[in-house]
Amino acid sequence: MQTVSDLTPMFAEPAGDAERVTELLPGEPVDVVETRDGWARVQTAYDYPGWISAAALGGEPDPAWLEPNAADPVAHARTLLGTRYLWGGMTAAGIDCSGLVHMSFRATGRLVPRDADQQEDAGSPVEEATARPGDLVTYGDASADHVAFWLGEGRILHSTQREGTDGVLEETEPAELNARRRVIFRL
Repeated sequence: MQTVSDLTPMFAEPAGDAERVTELLPGEPVDVVETRDGWARVQTAYDYPGWISAAALGGEPDPAWLEPNAADPVAHARTLLGTRYLWGGMTAAGIDCSGLVHMSFRATGRLVPRDADQQEDAGSPVEEATARPGDLVTYGDASADHVAFWLGEGRILHSTQREGTDGVLEETEPAELNARRRVIFRL
């Protein structure tokens, strides 16, 4: 296991102009699967693969990287209200929808998948009538492409970048999302 000492973007391919898929946080453990031309293909502790600059690697993982600092994922997500939307982002400097879910659970010491479709696959469906605040709801057509915290009474908490909004907010579930709702589920 290795780590990075600074916040490090992770890409789908070994190129700086490739799709940014997530970020590695300082002290977070990664397995280096291969290195090539100044790039390292890594696998995170939550089984997420990607490429980072090999120069970013260094040091031993922080043994406290997953220690809880929040009691409730929704409460943690609320600390990020107003944070701008950033595809692949995982911090208060910028965060995407599934990053918000991942980091909010991570703040409670619980490691969950990184992407909306993976989060949906890991969950157990619940009926809206029995859904509790803190359950999750996914949206999409063929597969989940957006995820939000279910707050109850038709309200959600999520990171979004749709017209007129940019970032983490609580709102009544917009009609355009409701029309694309896939499932409410519990992790």
